[in-house]
Amino acid sequence: MLEPSGRNKNGLSAEPSAGWALHRLTPASRLNGANGIRTGADGRIYVAQVAGSTVSAVDVDSGEVETISATPAAGETGIVGPDDLAFDSAGNLFCTEITEGRVSMMTPKGEYKVVQGDVPVANPITCYQDRVIAGELRMGGRIMELDKNGGAPRVIVEGLPMVNAFEVGPDGKLYFPAQGANEIWRVSLDGGEPEVVARDLGVPDSVKFHPDGYIVSTQVYSGQVLKIDPRTGEKEVLADIGPGLDNVAFVNGRTFVSHITGSIHEITAPGVAKPLIEKGLQWPLGLAVGPNGHILVADGGFTYLLNPGENLQLAGMLFSPGFPGWVRGVAPCGTDEWVVTTANGDVARWNPAASESQVLASGYDRLMGVAVAPDGAAVFAEYPTGRVLSAKGGEVSEFATGLDMPIGVAVAGDGTVYVAESGAGRVVKLSGRKAETVLDGLSRPEGIAISGGTLAVADPGAQDVVVSDLSGGGREVAASRLPIGGPGGARPMQLGGVGDMCGPMSTMVGIAFSNDGTIYLSADAEGSVLALRRA
Repeated sequence: MLEPSGRNKNGLSAEPSAGWALHRLTPASRLNGANGIRTGADGRIYVAQVAGSTVSAVDVDSGEVETISATPAAGETGIVGPDDLAFDSAGNLFCTEITEGRVSMMTPKGEYKVVQGDVPVANPITCYQDRVIAGELRMGGRIMELDKNGGAPRVIVEGLPMVNAFEVGPDGKLYFPAQGANEIWRVSLDGGEPEVVARDLGVPDSVKFHPDGYIVSTQVYSGQVLKIDPRTGEKEVLADIGPGLDNVAFVNGRTFVSHITGSIHEITAPGVAKPLIEKGLQWPLGLAVGPNGHILVADGGFTYLLNPGENLQLAGMLFSPGFPGWVRGVAPCGTDEWVVTTANGDVARWNPAASESQVLASGYDRLMGVAVAPDGAAVFAEYPTGRVLSAKGGEVSEFATGLDMPIGVAVAGDGTVYVAESGAGRVVKLSGRKAETVLDGLSRPEGIAISGGTLAVADPGAQDVVVSDLSGGGREVAASRLPIGGPGGARPMQLGGVGDMCGPMSTMVGIAFSNDGTIYLSADAEGSVLALRRA
């Protein structure tokens, strides 16, 4: 039995079936990532989590986490994809919902409403003297003062190169990262021409003022936290935590910074950053095992290599050179080389060590699983159209059409293609453009994997892993009540895209075989990778 842990601490205990053993390869994540952070009136840090459509509060002394706004259930209203947050003096919580292009408000009683619904790539927000100011993380973006009652916003300045987390300084001007320019700017709240405050940074994504009057700014690309003099632009490094930093908050003069992967660090001295919350996986999505046994873990904007018994090692992220994009499906195509599908609708060959990627096919809608056939072709599933396609030598052909929400793809040693039809609750094999049922009676199969003559299926709808032979015989449930999918097997909240950075962030549960027959599983409900093997 595997006890619930991390952000799934109130979930069910996972149960391997007789003859099977189950354990975690990576710890369960405590947060669904960590984006904007803000100090509340109670002295806790409030954390916006895009990946989980969640807002949590963290006690800065104990590290205890409390969910303030949970993922909305199907048909419910609530905060979706929050990227940044701020409070007014009445305790109302304002959130930018980056994937929805809007700004919402939640009252202290938990009542929710949309304040402004036309804010493409809504990201930064702050409250200054109870005025709500929000901005857009896109080229040509705006900074606006919003009407809490839903009236037309007042544009303060527009035509900006990707505005991120900002704050009004002691001089009454708004200081913000002009991320596309790699600079920090300031502008009067009455409008006018922005001024440059600091240049030549590490791609800044937040500007906050320490109580002592200096700027603290996280750098998403370099991973540095900078102390900047707002008068001269002079800077020094406070800490180097690693690429993917997001935001800053202060509690009684103490400095805390968030990381997109879910960590929160306190900078306790120059060069010293102490973790309050350890980093983890936000989703995770596709899994693949290379010929050397390395496991590639797709986690959207971050992708990792994992060796059993070791920690996750960053393979690439959205700001890395040669990164193919927000990664969903993965398959090995050589030693530490991979074919991936992305949220932008691309299939790409990626070599992380060389920082190179090559697009094999593009222009598709919500690509999911991918596999490499014996002849080197990349076989991939296009979820909403029901197609399975093959890319080789610059040509794309259709393997099958009319499938019901295909997700997982696997290819047997003889070249036969198998597909998980999540909408039909079955796994099929494709023969002459026809789909023949191999396994049926499943709830919502997603990831599938093949090793020799064995087929493994991740079924988050039932929260099971099912194993059979390639004909569907010898079928057994290897583990149940797994932390995959949403509560009760519901499909997790599906998010839209983020401007030009990535398309819709649709999820999938990945599964893969190791070279010794161990089954690896993306436990998206808790943010970990599990290992399942015969005892």
